[in-house]
Amino acid sequence: MMRIMSDEAPLLTDAHLPPPRTRAPPQPDSGRAPKNGLRLASLFSGGKDSAYAAYDAQMQGHEVACLVSAFAKSEESMLLHSPNIRWVGLQAEAMRAAPPLLSLEVGSDDTQRELDALRLLLRRAKREHGVQGVVHGGIRSEFQRSRFAKICDALGLAVVSPLWMREPAGQYMSRVLDAGFAAVITAVSAGGLDGSWLGRRITPDSLAELHALSERHGFALDFEGGEAETFVLDCPLFESPIEILDYDTVWDGYRGRFEILDARIMRHA
Repeated sequence: MMRIMSDEAPLLTDAHLPPPRTRAPPQPDSGRAPKNGLRLASLFSGGKDSAYAAYDAQMQGHEVACLVSAFAKSEESMLLHSPNIRWVGLQAEAMRAAPPLLSLEVGSDDTQRELDALRLLLRRAKREHGVQGVVHGGIRSEFQRSRFAKICDALGLAVVSPLWMREPAGQYMSRVLDAGFAAVITAVSAGGLDGSWLGRRITPDSLAELHALSERHGFALDFEGGEAETFVLDCPLFESPIEILDYDTVWDGYRGRFEILDARIMRHA
């Protein structure tokens, strides 16, 4: 992975992309994808929405051929996920189909530079993995959706948005839990969410607490507005769950983050 570090934020080219990871060929995805399914690149952040969108796309008969992650410079990005993004490689290794991960770290807060990085990664995904479309976990953010769609249109890629305006936030969150997703809260930035939520796993009980807090303080229960971020430890996409071995928390009285310092895949004996 190469960091782009320049006050001028130079235009990105294919030369900035890291070489492909060498790994064993991925196993077949159990033959679920029918002939009319698409080979997709998953815009993957490691959080619940991107992971659930990839899972939902597979349930619809598509194949997730690779993961694409552009690493934001800071948590101030309006386009990209930031907390614990460097651990998406471990999540990719934990997945059953072992999809290759294409990633690029962007050394600029500028939204256009982030879009440039995504365009390069998706161009590479199309060239190297034959993807026909992109799946992303947007729920209501027109800012993100319109910009992703513009890139995909220019590259001739279909856009699959399984979560877009689909259902109320509470129903969606319950559906994520019912599907077997285990995720921890890795950042909070909203009234009603204090430092005690950092590192907490989302369970039916904690979801009930969040629902009450969201009604009292007015934040979105699915965190679509950036009120909180999550990291997936286990889900139906994974062959084995992830265990957090070490972490740190930062809390400034209004917002905070849960930083994973060490983690591993819990291999079956």
